[in-house]
Amino acid sequence: MNQSINGKLFREMFVSGANNLKNNKDLIDKLNVFPVPDGDTGTNMSMTISSAIRELNNLKNDNLTEVGKTLSKGSLMGARGNSGVILSQIIRGMASSMEGKKELGVEDLAKALKSGADTAYKAVIKPIEGTILTVVRESGEFAILNAHKFKTVSELMEAVVMEAEASLERTPNLLKNLKDAGVVDSGGKGLVCLYEGMLFAIKGQPVELLDAQDESSKPAQVGLMSDSAQNADIKFGYCTEFILESDKVEEDTIRDIMLGYGDSLVVVGYDGMIKVHVHTNNPGNALQEALKFGQLVTIKIENMRLQHNNTIIPDEEQEQAIEGVRIEQASSVKEAAGQQEKKKYGFITTTMGRGLAEIFEEFGVDIVIEGGQTMNPSTEDFMNAVGAVNAEHIFILPNNSNVIMAANQAKELSDKDVYVVPTKNIPQGISSLINFEPDANPEDNMARFMESISMVKSGEVTFAVRDTIMDGIEVSEGDIIGITAKKLVDSGKDVNEVTKKLIKSMVDEDSAIVTIYYGEDVEEDSARLFAEIIQDEFDDLDVELYYGGQPLYYYLISVE
Repeated sequence: MNQSINGKLFREMFVSGANNLKNNKDLIDKLNVFPVPDGDTGTNMSMTISSAIRELNNLKNDNLTEVGKTLSKGSLMGARGNSGVILSQIIRGMASSMEGKKELGVEDLAKALKSGADTAYKAVIKPIEGTILTVVRESGEFAILNAHKFKTVSELMEAVVMEAEASLERTPNLLKNLKDAGVVDSGGKGLVCLYEGMLFAIKGQPVELLDAQDESSKPAQVGLMSDSAQNADIKFGYCTEFILESDKVEEDTIRDIMLGYGDSLVVVGYDGMIKVHVHTNNPGNALQEALKFGQLVTIKIENMRLQHNNTIIPDEEQEQAIEGVRIEQASSVKEAAGQQEKKKYGFITTTMGRGLAEIFEEFGVDIVIEGGQTMNPSTEDFMNAVGAVNAEHIFILPNNSNVIMAANQAKELSDKDVYVVPTKNIPQGISSLINFEPDANPEDNMARFMESISMVKSGEVTFAVRDTIMDGIEVSEGDIIGITAKKLVDSGKDVNEVTKKLIKSMVDEDSAIVTIYYGEDVEEDSARLFAEIIQDEFDDLDVELYYGGQPLYYYLISVE
């Protein structure tokens, strides 16, 4: 039986935990409270932990402190969705508790688990009980209060897993939505899977990945490059990436140096590590310059001209997919790389669907990160987007409640003046842009955005992925469902009928405009006919119709 955990075993524990989480990804996704087709907690947690493991694979030693720091950095940058951000903070807290130690005894492991819980709680402004936060808190408190009862880390971890499972089973009693839906908390289930995998490794039976081609182990393919990027001439032929470990230089200095070597420059610093991405014709010179300040932890160089000539997929897209940073740029590649004169304001937003992306582009958004409902962007996606916008003040419009935390995490890591507008859906994002005042200061614009968010009502129409009873409405798998303000409004068999009832529930005496965005599964003629029906029924309102092209959601509705 293991009396303590060294760096090698801790590495094995996290790999085993990650595999167990990924093996249960689909199950965790299905625990989503709303029976919508984009339940993504398992996917987000899986991709977050995969980012940590990819970073860990580049670490060539088993020093416990370094293993912890590497896992922390990898999960921090790869964090997706609220559950992924919380998971990254749990890992960060554990790593902080382990710093300077060569191994973990029973008390040390208990402190690490408690530190993970404390750090996660601090990262959430308004913690909600009945979620992953409850499971990590109760299991962490159990560990610290009962550590003295156990002789080995194996015994302690086994008891912690049992407590985490018991805490998970109690989540429906703390959160009415869970009880109504007949599920436990999905994030809490993901944490239990991680802890179970870690325990198996301690026992010498590490969990193997069931599917070696598991998509969650690959970087996310979050979007498509714009036509201008696809057709652009390749001025600098080598995509060069490296991580510099140094205590002699700041990221700003490295950024200034690398500006002289090419374009598409992104520099991210964290805890003595500086990650550099640059397109250059002289990768060797760029690396030699970096070596003056420390050692290179990882290096990757790709010939983009060769890739461009041998594939129909844009080389820029290929390269960015490797890091999960595939972003759709509303301006040209050179502009996104910061070649234009610095402007006062820049905008980054998130959406799914070609039509919605074009709408945001028309409003002057610099970078559209394709993601949101079906694929949450990571902290690093936002970091790279922020690095590509050459503006004094940058606004991020997440347009999804599950993306706001990753955007805020990027804001905290960035050295630029970044503001996260807490838009929870597409209509709120568009309304904010409509109310933007270019001559106002950032604080005044934030106030305008917050007011506009409060004035718009949003709804969405999709299909149910499982049977449930919610808000007093019985839903069968495959039913069309209408949702607004986190409330299930209607369920039925006909898209138009459900959408009409949804709009009726949203319209009141103060309403003036109904805006309808139709998705990729709705024919244009059908959408136009439906819009005419709505206009006839609400003849005192303006009804506007736009092609959104969003997947999975037949209609997105805005009422103002």
